[in-house]
Amino acid sequence: MQEHDENQSQDTSENQEQRTSTTTNTTNEETVMSPSSEFENRLDLKPLQESVEQIKKEIAKFIVGQNEMIELLIISILTNGHSLIEGVPGVAKTITAKLLAKTLDVDFSRIQFTPDLMPSDILGTSVFNVKTNDFEYKKGPIFSNIILIDEINRAPAKTQAALFEVMAERQITMDGMRYNMAPPFLVFATQNPIEQEGTYRLPEAQLDRFLFKIDVDYPSLEDEVQILVDNHKRLDIMDFDSIKPILSAESIANYQNLIKQIIVEDNLLRYIASIIHNTRNNANLYLGASPRASIAILNAAKANSAIHGRDFVTPEDIKRCTKAVLKHRLVLTPEREMEAFTVDKVVDQILETIEIPR
Repeated sequence: MQEHDENQSQDTSENQEQRTSTTTNTTNEETVMSPSSEFENRLDLKPLQESVEQIKKEIAKFIVGQNEMIELLIISILTNGHSLIEGVPGVAKTITAKLLAKTLDVDFSRIQFTPDLMPSDILGTSVFNVKTNDFEYKKGPIFSNIILIDEINRAPAKTQAALFEVMAERQITMDGMRYNMAPPFLVFATQNPIEQEGTYRLPEAQLDRFLFKIDVDYPSLEDEVQILVDNHKRLDIMDFDSIKPILSAESIANYQNLIKQIIVEDNLLRYIASIIHNTRNNANLYLGASPRASIAILNAAKANSAIHGRDFVTPEDIKRCTKAVLKHRLVLTPEREMEAFTVDKVVDQILETIEIPR
């Protein structure tokens, strides 16, 4: 009996040691896992997300639907990129851009492009000052933070070309002097794809300076009903002064720097490069995308992940932004244009062809 008790005592002590060992291993595993959980939340994106939601709520006071356009414009701001908004008249292209500018506590300037508009009407001109007996530079409306260019394709080529330097380098050279634009400097331009009379097609060099081309479609039936209800309630009055500014110039700069810290795996960088490389060797395309397009996809994907609360980029972020980045940069072959083929179809085919990184 004494031997049996001793064996039982040994078994009990062994079981206790096993439990202690198991507990220790579990604790060690939890300790090993904890850095990864901290790593996933290494960037505090909550203030950014809250600001984005507040901007959307302010715009929603007057705009029903159009969530894709609004979100892409916000991404454009966070990546410090210009956007071209295309849609038929009356789908709230200009109003949405004005409302978005109202949510930013920065300067705003609107320029209506017309066939007789001259470069000096945008950039400014030198005027002789009788008092100083010298020429004095009078700045044009381009000297602002958010620039809304309405119907950009109404102006002739020489006026459109005046935007090349300021959009790419955010500076203006006039009379041998360089004038830097105060950050943030963003151009939102609208154009009508239907009307061709009295319009001038934007050159490829100008189109390439836009981060996004955003297509604005008609609202759904439910959204159109809600538009009528809201319009009836506010007696057809739009009080833009009721829009509260959400972001200052400083906070925009801080968020733009935060976006740059988003994690991107090497295989995703290769994925972006493969998409762009495919456009240059695609039988359906006459003109492919430049390295500026690949950088645009990278920056837009970072911003898209950030506004959805992730500090790392996924393939879905890249795919979501690719079409808006490429649709104005790619040119179909004449044969494909005659067959009513579209750039969107080509981009869809490219995204289906290239293997998604896992």
